[in-house]
Amino acid sequence: MPITVGFDLDMTLIDSRPGIKAAYDRLSAETGVAIDSALAVTRLGPPLDWELAQWFPAEDIPAAADRYRALYPDYAIAPTPAMPGAREAVAAVRAAGGRVVVVTAKHEPNARLHLDHLGIAVDELRGWLWAEAKAEALTEYGATVYVGDHVGDVVGARTAGALSVAVPTGPVGADELRAAGADVVLADLTEFPAWFAGYVPDVA
Repeated sequence: MPITVGFDLDMTLIDSRPGIKAAYDRLSAETGVAIDSALAVTRLGPPLDWELAQWFPAEDIPAAADRYRALYPDYAIAPTPAMPGAREAVAAVRAAGGRVVVVTAKHEPNARLHLDHLGIAVDELRGWLWAEAKAEALTEYGATVYVGDHVGDVVGARTAGALSVAVPTGPVGADELRAAGADVVLADLTEFPAWFAGYVPDVA
């Protein structure tokens, strides 16, 4: 069986801060609700509703979330670049004959738009999953490694019995990722190909 490696999306494969900030700014302008978008993008990772709860009353969150997701394609895709080393990390898995899956808390259609826009081809994509719930997709696809930037990603990997590879490129530092149980902490994805080259023979 080919090795399957899972990746988180936001702040792991893509730097979605510029795009998400733009989408929040537009949502704020439309709704008249003050949203500190600069603050919001410092805590990416958890589901959208968690962040919206900081700005909207509970009864308004479903409508605000729907409108945010509708605005997202026009405001968030173009400004969002790939993280350094993202394409090379995916290529390293493919060069070893492996499969790449992306498991994210993001709305799946918008996640697909990011991957297509950046030309990052993956074998499977699953959205709307956070923390322990990520294990559902990781287990289904047989992922033995999951790469992410958040404590929630570490939890998802460990729940699935996968090796947790963490990168402190999001809101969580390296020490906190280690404390949460990450098996491997890399500075960023530029270090992934070299690490993976050593990991594959070990697995074999």
